[in-house]
Amino acid sequence: MIKNFKWLLLVSLTFVACNSDDNTTAPVDSSDGLPLTAGSADFSKYVALGDSFAAGFSDNALFIKGQEGAYPNILAQQFALVGGGEFKTPFTNDNIGGLLLGGNIISGPRLYLKDRPVPVAGTPTTEVTAHLSGSFNNLGVPGAKSYHLLAPGYGNPAGVVAGTANPYFARFASSATTTVLADAISQNPTFFSLWIGGNDELGYATAGGDPTVNPLTPTATFDGAYNALITQLVAGGRKGVVANLPIVTTLPYFHVLTYNQLTQADLSSGGVSLVNTLNAQLYGPIHNALAFLGQGDRIKLLSTTGNNPMIMVDENLPDLSASLKAVLMGGGLDATTATVLGQIFGRARQTIPTDLICLSASARLGKTPSVAIDGIASPSPTLSQLGVTFPLPDRYVLLPSEVAEIEVATNAYNLIIKTAADAKGLAFVDAKSVMDQLGKPNGIVMNNFTMTSTFVTGGTFSLDGVHPSPRGYALIANKFIEAINLKYGSNLKGADLGNYRILFPQTIQ
Repeated sequence: MIKNFKWLLLVSLTFVACNSDDNTTAPVDSSDGLPLTAGSADFSKYVALGDSFAAGFSDNALFIKGQEGAYPNILAQQFALVGGGEFKTPFTNDNIGGLLLGGNIISGPRLYLKDRPVPVAGTPTTEVTAHLSGSFNNLGVPGAKSYHLLAPGYGNPAGVVAGTANPYFARFASSATTTVLADAISQNPTFFSLWIGGNDELGYATAGGDPTVNPLTPTATFDGAYNALITQLVAGGRKGVVANLPIVTTLPYFHVLTYNQLTQADLSSGGVSLVNTLNAQLYGPIHNALAFLGQGDRIKLLSTTGNNPMIMVDENLPDLSASLKAVLMGGGLDATTATVLGQIFGRARQTIPTDLICLSASARLGKTPSVAIDGIASPSPTLSQLGVTFPLPDRYVLLPSEVAEIEVATNAYNLIIKTAADAKGLAFVDAKSVMDQLGKPNGIVMNNFTMTSTFVTGGTFSLDGVHPSPRGYALIANKFIEAINLKYGSNLKGADLGNYRILFPQTIQ
């Protein structure tokens, strides 16, 4: 039986991905050859507000090299060519990534690509309580939702353990009671960027659509928070640029694992297929019992050729635990076994093409369910493999109804963002359309590079499947520049994507 699920990427991808970083054929200057100008914008004091994208989060961590390539830093470099001033970032201490709180690791190291994405060696050295003094232009806060930018105490170190404060903001907040917005406004900025709202949908999606873990932000809450942010940011005639939100379910995180993930090799041991054994001892009895109850489509027999779907818990299904137990007992099973199987498979079904499997499931597929990790435990060694003989918990799978719910919420957020941008005369980046284009086979061509949303090989996203790669951040910066040039009559130079890698190596010099 499965001992270790094979990672989906071939080792050869490491060679392809890393060796495409040194392409120097892209043009150095993407402008039209006319003089660089600021147009009607004043970039002398630029502040950036946002979440992990603004901070430069990549490969599941925040670290120095990732922060250096954050899209606001790239923008600031271009602004400097037309009168932009100093742009300060609250850098972490190392390129290992991760955070410490009181010496304890609360966020682990960044990932790198070995035969699969794995954490780099080493221990984080960035301590949350080692407060940074001064003001910072990059106010990107990983994990922040729209309303968090207005929340007093969001940077209070004492609130980090309780979950009322953010450890990243706690490192550099000007005081324990300040807000992210207040720290931005206090610098008297002349120009701002605001890209916020991704976490208002992302947390719900990565929790498998479980509102008890991380609910979607209500539209009214987002509306109030976003318009409060914009109103204060534009006070005094400040100019800026805002961006709307991609539908987060289009991110690679939800498209690496497929619904029919189980290969014939996965369902074998020592080269011997176990499909017939599984069908005889588990899938067959469960299918027959469900069929007797008129629910035979929930779980069918495994195929002896080709790939097979996984089994999962679907919270929307009627709970057939008691009925399933009764049918199994009627078929000759003892009461104890029938009870256990009824409880386990009462809301179980096989995955279907419209299910989205979270990338986080890759570390758990085929493993024994754990109370500490999965919130469940297997009652028997014969029911010990998640996705194969024991249903995947709901938090690893987005159901079609949950995908639709996320899309509805995001469209509502985006209407609020676009309405505010139009009302206040701000530059607007249609990030949703950018992401939609990245999802197409031809992607986006820039500086002679074809960028897509395909995991790793598409060049746009890092190994966590959510945050951009360095080259992806450069692409984002250029899209912001396009919007700024269009709105304010600027003629800014775009970043050369050839100067940005698509993967960080194990060791960063």
